[in-house]
Amino acid sequence: MPKQTTVAAHRRGALGALLLMAAGTPTAAPAQAVTYYVAAQGSDRSDGRSPRRPWRSVERVNSAELKPGDAVLFRRGDSWRGSLTPRSGKEGAPIRYAAYGSGAKPCLMGSVARSSPADWRSEGDGLWSTGGHGPEKPVPMPPADAAERTIRWVLYTEGGAEASGAGRPSPEAPAAFRVDCRKPGTEPHHLQLYTTAPAVRVGATYAAVLRLRSDRPLPMQAPELMRDGPPWTGLSGGFPRPRTAVGPDAVQLVQYYRAAATDPKPRLTFYLGGLLPAGAAFTVERLSFRECDPGDAPPPSPFSVDVGNLILGDEVACGVKRWTRADLRAQGDFWYDPERQMLWLKCDVNPVQRYGRIECAMYRHIINQSERSYVTYEELALKYGGAHGIGGAATHHIIVRGCEISYTGGADQMGGNKRVRFGNGIEFWAGAHDNLVERCRLWEIYDAALTNQSMGDPVTEADITYRDNVIWNSEYSFEYWNRPETSTTRNIRFINNTCVDAGHGWGHAQRPDPSGCHLRFYESPARAQGIEISGNLFVEATGPAFYAPAWPTDDVRALRMERNVWVQRRGTMISVAGRDYPMEAFARYQSNLGLDRGSMTVDPRFVNPGRRDFRLRPDSPCPGLGARTSGDK
Repeated sequence: MPKQTTVAAHRRGALGALLLMAAGTPTAAPAQAVTYYVAAQGSDRSDGRSPRRPWRSVERVNSAELKPGDAVLFRRGDSWRGSLTPRSGKEGAPIRYAAYGSGAKPCLMGSVARSSPADWRSEGDGLWSTGGHGPEKPVPMPPADAAERTIRWVLYTEGGAEASGAGRPSPEAPAAFRVDCRKPGTEPHHLQLYTTAPAVRVGATYAAVLRLRSDRPLPMQAPELMRDGPPWTGLSGGFPRPRTAVGPDAVQLVQYYRAAATDPKPRLTFYLGGLLPAGAAFTVERLSFRECDPGDAPPPSPFSVDVGNLILGDEVACGVKRWTRADLRAQGDFWYDPERQMLWLKCDVNPVQRYGRIECAMYRHIINQSERSYVTYEELALKYGGAHGIGGAATHHIIVRGCEISYTGGADQMGGNKRVRFGNGIEFWAGAHDNLVERCRLWEIYDAALTNQSMGDPVTEADITYRDNVIWNSEYSFEYWNRPETSTTRNIRFINNTCVDAGHGWGHAQRPDPSGCHLRFYESPARAQGIEISGNLFVEATGPAFYAPAWPTDDVRALRMERNVWVQRRGTMISVAGRDYPMEAFARYQSNLGLDRGSMTVDPRFVNPGRRDFRLRPDSPCPGLGARTSGDK
């Protein structure tokens, strides 16, 4: 991806103050702070200021002009679909998203339900489809306006691609730009043409009307509406970007976008890598981008983004993601068709007859908190998302407490032919600091349950604590890396967590890179100090429980690791600094690296691991270690 300047580092707060706040020390909220209530049977026309007048939808919450110190409480026992976009509070007055009432935690789901037989169409040969779009309306090209005259194109290459570009303006086409391709590269992102777009707001609909030309036949997609900075995620949903044949005669193309988030400076990007032939010339003659009436757009498909997972029959099983229709051979195989925004599933009968409830996990973070600060989430359940449970870049003073996150991840992160599936439970990306995750339960996560990571421009990851969490059936319990070497990491604490059965989750068998580790430390050249791993229980993994093979010995020795319990009865338990240690060689690992003082390899004796009750029995040999709250779910 293009290397862009990330958000400037925020002023560092004191972790001590954060932990005092997390422990319940009173903070002075503004006198005008308001508590809003949300219930499944509420109304978005209500003022939301009483349990008797609650709002109804996540969209209403996202559009609310919340102030520092405000709270949004979701009713226990209810559930909602969609992606929560929080507001930022301020020091001493965080914005709080939490629960009210009694019963199960309120549930935010990142999925589309397909649990009615009428949702599915038989396509023959044991294939069923759902989704798709209605017909589009013709839209004339509007006259060039002031916004179009300010368009400035940027041509970007990487991965061996070579191209040059030049403007071809005229009074009728002031933003015309031509790309001459010498080498297209092999991946879509190797050759990109992009420009900054006008600001977009969440929920609004926009239309781009384009006139395109290519001196050689080109199956072209409209540009993607996306963030103009890391992690360069998409900003739109609801409408497909089908391929259109572009040739020597100019072709007019209309593309609609429904903004999935508010962004003051988004980007429109053509991905031309591996597509534009060597020696070809591609020209954007016109580009008009403006907000439009939602009624002008065709009826949307519910599958506007990739489907990362199918959760079948009340979590009895999961579907297996495939990459083409021809790959749908076994019962439960599914394929997402991005051009027609349809979902295909292999099944011997109507899928609802076979499975009952079907949840389609969509490529969205269930909570998308990029650039947010002073936010607290408490007692929420997040499930069935195709991306991260909680994700976003450049966050600080975030508290996640007592939440449950399950069945997340599996979506195609990059699109095109790269086919990289991803999805973490909670991810702090790019310059996060002063964040806390405590007393949460996370399971069935495609990638890492908990992680802070970054690459690109130099950042500082600092003062992030994960404590008293219970994790099971995730590919990684905790993942860390920070690049490049000019970045800095300090004071990352992973303490008193209970981590069980890494690599035993739904995604392990589907991954191209199955590993199954409790601690997964990828190559991380950033300067690091104060990384603490202590008081945890690490019990069974399909791969090495602690995996940092590319870390130099000196870097590994700089870790503070002590009072952990390790159990892995088969294979390599620890693979660090180029050396492998099975469980029976634990003492040699301790001696060689000077790590894990006071740690043990012993059965912790859980109360009932079969029921996911990971509390320690009274006769446990390791009292005081692991999560303080580890009961069944």
